[in-house]
Amino acid sequence: TYYYQVKRLAKPDKEKTIKDEIQSIYDYHKGNYGYRRIHLELRNRGFIINHKKVQRLMKELGLTARIRRKRKYASYKGEVGKKADNLIK
Repeated sequence: TYYYQVKRLAKPDKEKTIKDEIQSIYDYHKGNYGYRRIHLELRNRGFIINHKKVQRLMKELGLTARIRRKRKYASYKGEVGKKADNLIK
């Protein structure tokens, strides 16, 4: 196992260019892009890469998309108009 570990440590990073590109896309869009949109952007830039690999590399780099929470719908607008008089007394 020693030589196996030495070989793994000495191996150059084959995915360096892809990692740099993912990081630049992520930074340009201020962290709003997840792996799906980054994958599509990489395809637009000419990289042929699987979406699962993009997801794995983003996990390695520690990149996660910021989730924008939508506000819940509230139909109540307060006292609008006049109340009808109660004629049953």
